[in-house]
Formats: sequence, structure tokens, C-alpha cells
Amino acid sequence: MEIEDVLSSKGRLRILRILVEIEELNISEIARRAGLNYATTSQHLQALTNAELVKHKRFGRIRIFRFNDQTARGRLIKKLIETWETDK
Repeated sequence: MEIEDVLSSKGRLRILRILVEIEELNISEIARRAGLNYATTSQHLQALTNAELVKHKRFGRIRIFRFNDQTARGRLIKKLIETWETDK
């Protein structure tokens, strides 16, 4: 996934911001906080997982998502979001 694909989507940016702030959430809670429907949130999370910005773990049928700050891209995106939020 190209950077334009990640940063051009308000939904993806909302999800990233939420996960940077809260660390771990299930898909329903991410959708609620982002103001998105479940299907759209699921698509965005799949794209962000493919870009290695988000990772998840399973507990039966429940998936818990978290921001992936173990990659250089993840650390840079996290720094960008944190800097942007503190400079309001």
C-alpha cells in the first residue's frame, strides 16, 4: 500500500489515531469511536494490516487490533499523529 492510500482516507486516519491513543480495541469499538460502520471499518483495518501499520490477535471469534509501532513506518506515523495532536 502506498502512503497516499493510507493518508488520503479519513477513515483510515481516524482508525490510526484511535489505535495510537487507546492501544488495543475490538472492531466494534473502533467502528463506534471512528463513526464508521462495521464493514467499512473492517475493510480499513484489513488495508492497514496489509500495510503493517496495524496487527491483530484472535480470541475465538473476537479480534483485538492494535497499532504496530514495531516497524519504521509505524513509528513515523505514530510520531506524526502524536505531534499533530499535541500541537493543537
